[in-house]
Amino acid sequence: MSFTRRAFPMGHKDRSVHLATVSGVASTKPEIIRWMEKHGVPFDIFTTKSYQVRPNPGNREPVICETGPGHFGNSVGLRNPGMDVAFPQLQKLREDGLKGWLNVSVSADNPDDFATLVKRFDSLADSIELNFSCPHAKSGYGASIGVDKDIASDYVRRICALYPERQSLLFVKLTPNVDNIGEIAKAVIDAGADGISAINTVGPVTHIDPASGQSILNSAKGGKGGKSGLWVREIALKAVKEIRQSVGDDVPVIGMGGIWGGADCAAMIEAGADAVGIGSVLAHVGQPYWHSFLNAVAYEAEAILNGDGEKIETTSSNFISKGNLMEYKPFKVIRKVLHSPDTVLLTLDGSMNDFHAGEFVFLWIPGIGEKPFSVAKTEPLTFIIKKRGQFTQAVFDTLKEGDSIYLRGPYGDAVIMPDAKKAIIICGGTGEAVALPLANDLSGRHISMSFLVGTSVDGNRGILEKELSAFGPYRCISDSGKPGRVLDSLDSVVSQATSGGTALADIVFCLIGPEIFMKIASDRICSLGVQPDMVMLSMEKNSMCGVGLCGECSCGGTMTCQYGTFMNLSFLRKENVL
Repeated sequence: MSFTRRAFPMGHKDRSVHLATVSGVASTKPEIIRWMEKHGVPFDIFTTKSYQVRPNPGNREPVICETGPGHFGNSVGLRNPGMDVAFPQLQKLREDGLKGWLNVSVSADNPDDFATLVKRFDSLADSIELNFSCPHAKSGYGASIGVDKDIASDYVRRICALYPERQSLLFVKLTPNVDNIGEIAKAVIDAGADGISAINTVGPVTHIDPASGQSILNSAKGGKGGKSGLWVREIALKAVKEIRQSVGDDVPVIGMGGIWGGADCAAMIEAGADAVGIGSVLAHVGQPYWHSFLNAVAYEAEAILNGDGEKIETTSSNFISKGNLMEYKPFKVIRKVLHSPDTVLLTLDGSMNDFHAGEFVFLWIPGIGEKPFSVAKTEPLTFIIKKRGQFTQAVFDTLKEGDSIYLRGPYGDAVIMPDAKKAIIICGGTGEAVALPLANDLSGRHISMSFLVGTSVDGNRGILEKELSAFGPYRCISDSGKPGRVLDSLDSVVSQATSGGTALADIVFCLIGPEIFMKIASDRICSLGVQPDMVMLSMEKNSMCGVGLCGECSCGGTMTCQYGTFMNLSFLRKENVL
């Protein structure tokens, strides 16, 4: 595959505005980049997450925090699928007609691996960004390279020698945690790099939660993580200015760090940036509004650079939410009831009456970790927790009645249901945690319901049978050694729902459970003649931040932490999700 090589879009000399995503934020998956282009989000440059030769699971959650409005910390730990998984995904992105500049970030702890990565992605990338700056990476990676001009320049020199056939531009991403960033920038340019990206996060430092007084992040550096967002803006502007003074006018520079609006964008260009990276602020804007916000940023910045800043109305700030989006609130455990050997009902001393189906919250145990959950009951707050990993194991083994646990959220959005007279809700075991708030929402719309619940527990024991039965007919069926056995009863449930004269076209089907279960169920439902628009699926993707930064919950390019977990089958099939 080949594509036309392009000159880097220059900005600082002609004072034009070019916006870029930054590595590790928002554009972390090719499908999100595809979504951005489809929806006209005005990024000229798309920067990927940092890929490595081999897969890296990164750190356990929490990996992103916000200890004050706009003051973020992160310790993702270079989580990535490895180059062999990433390459075909980016290749497909190119084949689909990517228009923006593709800046592929790579990370390694030696020049040979860096050269391997550069060679692998060279056929796809407009530029390749060497991550010499991650402050929370393991020893040998990231900032441990970029803090020393001799080490950094030697790496660049050796990478260029190992792969002299390179066609893409070579950028180096620098850390601000040095005394003379300009000196390091000039050294790597003299060694063969084509451009500079700056800055990466400041730190690492320990991020303390105000509510608990405990360290939040999990990382390879004892819970320390980088600082990003508003509190690094001045550091970033100073660093980019020093870099520009050191490398001269002709070296392309992508500047980033704390850009929160048009004025900040203009200041970064005036400091010497050719393109301006936008990152943490996107959490406070929300994916549905990225297009409008970024257009406002570019418009305001252009006006300021042209001397017309006082003549225009500043609108970008209207899209930015206030407050702390990731604030933890303490709760006491008032009851812990074992439903089965691997499932527990956890009840806390509080309520969340404005919670809706499609939303979720995070539960955090300091020192252990955090995970997202649906709220099963809103008053008192009750969660269904299945034993799966280290966090849930701690809920079973160490969390006691009277202990504190911390909650943040909710995230996502309430489900938007198609017009229907009836709903058939089909779920597996712990999916009842989503079914109950869904039933409350549907009841408010006067939609009658029936429930078909599958469980691995012998004896057809539903977790929330009493509560759900209050909304309509409830049937719980044990797998009895046959996963998905509950679907054998689908025809009879549909027959019962249509027996009173309700047309099949007036019934919406809501599926909750593992994706393979929902895929099989949706295929069976459509075989009955049901249209895909009348099938809603709860896509409970992995989420690591809840605010639209990590991109882990992407589903067809839309993030469930922004749009909610429920999506219709037509969309999922169109995006090749199911």
